Amino acid sequence: MTSLSLPYRTTAIEACAWLAQETGTPWTLARLLEQGGLPYVWLDYSEAWAELFHDGVTRYAAPIVFIEDKQHLVSGADASGADDVWLRFTRDSGNIAIELKAPGLRVPLDGLHFQERDLLRLLKQLQHPQPDEAQADKAPVVLPSALKGLGREQILLAFAGVGKVDLEQGLASGVGIFGDDGARVRKNSRGGKNSHLWHPVTLAFGLHDVHRVPMAHLKKAFATQPLLREWKADWLESLRLLGE
Repeated sequence: MTSLSLPYRTTAIEACAWLAQETGTPWTLARLLEQGGLPYVWLDYSEAWAELFHDGVTRYAAPIVFIEDKQHLVSGADASGADDVWLRFTRDSGNIAIELKAPGLRVPLDGLHFQERDLLRLLKQLQHPQPDEAQADKAPVVLPSALKGLGREQILLAFAGVGKVDLEQGLASGVGIFGDDGARVRKNSRGGKNSHLWHPVTLAFGLHDVHRVPMAHLKKAFATQPLLREWKADWLESLRLLGE
């Protein structure tokens, strides 16, 4: 059997094939993302997205760091995943976290790649796992995909006092916040005027980026509010990937 080499920039298919060879287990894009693989997508300069490019930069590998953008990658009906890349949060060419104006940037999937250094680091972590300090916390963790959202009253209680924004009025309008459906997930099964469910992590980043709610206040809410406990892992992972 021919040994597969690892290019400096590798496609998702190449990355999964190499990891399967090195670990002796099958790999998919979903597993690669779940294990912490960081995907990038090549972007060519355009006036519409000039804020992503610092002076002199004409082509840039933007990291896909937002959890919901990663979930989109594996949302396709078959094992190959989605047909495109959807960027709503990323880092610019100066490594500054940035939220793209709604509805975000959608680009062809053929620009998606992983970097050799990241895959080598991932393989080392798999072969030589370190003790996980988080194991001391025995509370069950609910995966983000299993969470639906919080109701209006729960959101108002969880984010009470985080900043000078009329959150109650925004939720009561029954429309999306921060573009399109934004933080709104769906209507819950009870129906009625205040029946929408809201994604607290998306909502928190919108409050910070759009309404300048201090990040320290939002971090405190996720650290102390019982209603946000099940969303804490999702929140911390998003902060880590965004470098916050």
